[in-house]
Amino acid sequence: MASRNPAFSRGFGNAGPGQQQAGWGNTSQYGAPQYGAPTQYGAPAPQQDAYTAPSPYGTTADTRYMTMDDVVTKTGLAFLVTVVSAAATWAMPGQAAWGLALPAVLVAFVLGLVIAFKQIANPAATLAYGALYGVALGTISEAFNDVYPGIVMQALIGTFGVFAGMLVVYKTGAIRVTPKLTRWVMAAGIGVLVLMVANFVAAWIGGGDGLGLRSGGPLAIGFSLLVIGVAAFFLLLDFDMADEAIRRGAPAKFAWYIAFGLLVTVIWLYIEILRLLSYLQDD
Repeated sequence: MASRNPAFSRGFGNAGPGQQQAGWGNTSQYGAPQYGAPTQYGAPAPQQDAYTAPSPYGTTADTRYMTMDDVVTKTGLAFLVTVVSAAATWAMPGQAAWGLALPAVLVAFVLGLVIAFKQIANPAATLAYGALYGVALGTISEAFNDVYPGIVMQALIGTFGVFAGMLVVYKTGAIRVTPKLTRWVMAAGIGVLVLMVANFVAAWIGGGDGLGLRSGGPLAIGFSLLVIGVAAFFLLLDFDMADEAIRRGAPAKFAWYIAFGLLVTVIWLYIEILRLLSYLQDD
């Protein structure tokens, strides 16, 4: 299955060559063979129970399959490590944390790329990513809170509110994750990234505020709202990825990869909400 999250860029199809995918209905939106449908040679394909079909992950008989409890537990632990790391960094005396922030961001960025492209489902990798980004978040949060007292708590409440709201939207089916929606969200994410890079390049070459996307004015506020909206929809893709992995018999350890994807999205969401609140307070 093609990935629906930047963190899941390689998708389920890399679980192993020659693995047969289970069908989950009469039609398959993921390109899996439809059991019972005519083959290219005209003969009907053998019927197969979706719940007894081989897992696309190459699991063995003694493999424990992933459950929603695994996702919740691993994700909660990843967030706990991130928060503790951020709090410890914030508590450091003076400006000591600033010397750690940039190296932590760079190492976390490289580690995140490795986890994403190699699809590493490992507790050490996910928790290390959370701890490293926690150092950066603690430093950034302290800097914002020094200028705008109380803004960090507001950003945390806003992030939790968006997360909870999108979870309710997903669970109630108010917005269904379809291939079309996935393409739109991915396109929007790429568009946002392109605009951010263009704004940075324009500011670096011409000086000033670049394209004005981070100037704090009405355009910057509108852009931040757009980014928050895109990040919120990425949460839907994350939730759907977890459900899809459970339905398709992913091993329990794959929950660490799901946790990594959710961590990436929530960190992105928190930083953008923090930025938006700073614009609003400046006004």
